[in-house]
Amino acid sequence: MAISVIKTLCVACVPAPVTHLANMSMFSTGILVLTSPLHTLPLRIAPVLSSAAQVVERTLYVHLHPGLNLGAGGGQPRPVFIQPVVDLSSLITGLYSNAANVCGHLDVRVLLTNVRAQPNNASSPETGGTGVACNPFPSPQPLSHSPEVVLTDYALQDPGQSPLVAQCLQRYTGHCYVCTPGLASVLLHPQLQKLEEEVEEGQKDDWDSRSERMETYSEVVVGGTFDRLHGAHKTLLNISCLLANKRFLIGVCDQELLKKKVLKELIEPYALRVQRLQEFLQDVKPSLQYEIVPLSDPFGPSVIDAQLQCIVVSEETRRGGEAVNKKRLENGLPGLVLHEIQLLKDAHHTEMEEEKISSSSLRSRLLGTLLTDPKQNKSHLPLVPYVIGLTGGSGSGKSSIAQQLEALGAVRIDSDQLGHETYRPGEVAYNRVLEEFGSGADLINEDKTINRRALGRKVFGNKERLKALTDIVWPEIALLVKERIQQAREEGKQVCVVDAAVLLEAGWTDIVHEVWVAVIPEEEAVSRITVRDGVSQEDAVRRLQSQWPNTQQVEQANVVLCTLWEPEITQKQVRKAWDLLQKRIQQSREGAKPPS
Repeated sequence: MAISVIKTLCVACVPAPVTHLANMSMFSTGILVLTSPLHTLPLRIAPVLSSAAQVVERTLYVHLHPGLNLGAGGGQPRPVFIQPVVDLSSLITGLYSNAANVCGHLDVRVLLTNVRAQPNNASSPETGGTGVACNPFPSPQPLSHSPEVVLTDYALQDPGQSPLVAQCLQRYTGHCYVCTPGLASVLLHPQLQKLEEEVEEGQKDDWDSRSERMETYSEVVVGGTFDRLHGAHKTLLNISCLLANKRFLIGVCDQELLKKKVLKELIEPYALRVQRLQEFLQDVKPSLQYEIVPLSDPFGPSVIDAQLQCIVVSEETRRGGEAVNKKRLENGLPGLVLHEIQLLKDAHHTEMEEEKISSSSLRSRLLGTLLTDPKQNKSHLPLVPYVIGLTGGSGSGKSSIAQQLEALGAVRIDSDQLGHETYRPGEVAYNRVLEEFGSGADLINEDKTINRRALGRKVFGNKERLKALTDIVWPEIALLVKERIQQAREEGKQVCVVDAAVLLEAGWTDIVHEVWVAVIPEEEAVSRITVRDGVSQEDAVRRLQSQWPNTQQVEQANVVLCTLWEPEITQKQVRKAWDLLQKRIQQSREGAKPPS
């Protein structure tokens, strides 16, 4: 049965009056306090997250306190420790899965500071004789992003309680976390019928059967690429934090392990991935000892660390966990407990993407989008025409992309064709090349044009001679490119695409507004070059090695495209890139207009 959500949220920001959603400002960071019983939360979480996404636009922390009473009576509630139970693990999985579906733009983080296994010594002073520690937050926990608003799913029995509940919620949250001064509060009201009407008796029994305590371990290990930290990563990390009591070891793929990854050029640098992991983990459970290490092989320290007890895997990586245990046994170490978690389905995946939430799918969605803003030092360039510099290695499909952009309305400027023009008799470059490399019969054709193949043999493998040639030719090609751009401007053209393999090497970025790069895996490029040009694989590899590698080009790119898949997929990428470009051009021209 569908769950409806009231579109107006009751807001109490003491002493401000209750405000409706339509009049509410968006907050950058919020914290959602979930008070519903664990067995009812799976029904509530989607509408609650959907409502929260109308208030928070960047980071949403989630704090779990099932049964928290924010109503009148009983005094100010305090945070307590909750046990790590199987229901909680299932809830975390469902929460990140729902978040990916209904509020994918939010960075959701489930906090576990108040989740801890009950100590064996129930009468210890720390627990106050109750079996769990009295206060998970001796002092407010700082978070990477200070919450500006606190939200809750707490169900009001009486609307007149709103101001009281809001104050209570603010004090409770301020006791747990360091928040922005003037913390606002929002009471979310998903209209849910009684659980008995929503869940059949058999389902309730199933939930009850899964509420047993989780087995926890002193030291836990996981491994992964952790590129562009997403819901599946967070599920893995959160459940690992649930399982770990002392130390959490995370292996992060680097170097050799990245070579076969799809769109490896778009994988975030190792240091950035580690930084984001550290921030996330420190927010989630600061009491753990975290150790993050680079992985250059599939096993890393998991096969030699005698202190490890558990490795967290998915159904997809279970074989890897079994291989780890085989290596450990060979090394005289006990096997690790394999704790398997579910893969998260990607409700938004396309035909070319995996059904699960994955980093490779996220990287493919970046194709055609603006990865980095154009540099601000482009003020010397007129906005009309807007100039795209399109580059890429041999075999990358750059020219086919340029042709598609031309079909969409851009003026294509082929720098390779302009390069041919610079070698014509009488041109400046023509005379200087002959002065530098001689005018013998081996270099001059019968029609007095320069034999470019012979010239290439003179400079191949000799960096000094190659630089002497490019110092002559590249500036002349750049002048011709500028002439073509000026011609397009005089004709009223709106967009130009400079198709140039040497755009970056030649330093022509100062004559274009944006740099677009076409990439292709090296093995595919070699295959294309051998078929297209009839050369050997060795010659194709040498040609690629003489050019900038994909990774270096992508570092300079504003937009990246890839022609690895079917032509229809490339066409969709190009159309997407073109449509987004039109929006940027419109915005830049509106911003350049003087105020009326």
